[in-house]
Amino acid sequence: MAAISVIIPTFNRAAKVVRAISSVLYQRFRDYELIVVDDGSTDEIEKMLHPFKGRIRYVVHRVNQGVSAARNTGIAASTAPLIAFLDSDDYWLPEKLGVQTAFFDKNPDAVICQTEETWIRNGKRVNPGKRHLKPSGNIFEPSLALCLVSPSAVMLKRALLEEVGVFDEDLPACEDYDLWLRIACRYPVYLIRQSLVIKEGGHPDQLSGRYKGMDRFRIKALVKLLRTGPLNALQKKAVLEQLSRKCHIYGTGCLKRGKKNEASYYLELPSKFNSHTG
Repeated sequence: MAAISVIIPTFNRAAKVVRAISSVLYQRFRDYELIVVDDGSTDEIEKMLHPFKGRIRYVVHRVNQGVSAARNTGIAASTAPLIAFLDSDDYWLPEKLGVQTAFFDKNPDAVICQTEETWIRNGKRVNPGKRHLKPSGNIFEPSLALCLVSPSAVMLKRALLEEVGVFDEDLPACEDYDLWLRIACRYPVYLIRQSLVIKEGGHPDQLSGRYKGMDRFRIKALVKLLRTGPLNALQKKAVLEQLSRKCHIYGTGCLKRGKKNEASYYLELPSKFNSHTG
């Protein structure tokens, strides 16, 4: 059994996934299995991946099911006690797996960690805004406003997913926001302050560009957390405040676009939860 299962989901990114795969194969830490999940691609990915035959496990969805399903397929096919994800448009520096494995060796009670990352937008390096800076440890409350964990930067223990569940396949976007909140309300999420991931953005096939009004998916995740999450009183208060804020902004936007029924739903949603909501 390998020490780490690396899971790369991909959809119509044949050229970029080759770069992502290569960045895993160049890792100095070698005790891993690499699983590439093709989520119904229609490009020439099989041809592009042929040189990697024998070095990767290639799993195919015959129809596109979304990134959550692709990652979950990879999780189900994996065997290692540690799991790392890599989005197909990102890539790793050679020390990434070794640094995170060493972190878990030194911190056996930790269940999840992530590294810093370098952002590339439209071919140019950019610095993240202050609101995007990653905290370390108890990140639950700051993570309610926006996602502060990057899938490509994470390594976690398999037992953690067995406890909290995998990616929500009913969420076409913000599926990572949902999972990290389910984790962060229970456990610290540690940050290794080394930039070991190159994260690319600005291209049209990103989920953030494909779906408008992304906050509606975050609202759905917050509602689910209020109904099912093991929240303490302070966490619940913070979730309710964020739910009210997001529903007000999104609902007001719906009113401006003439979507009165949708606006009513979101503007009234927070009132359905009170101090007795489980």
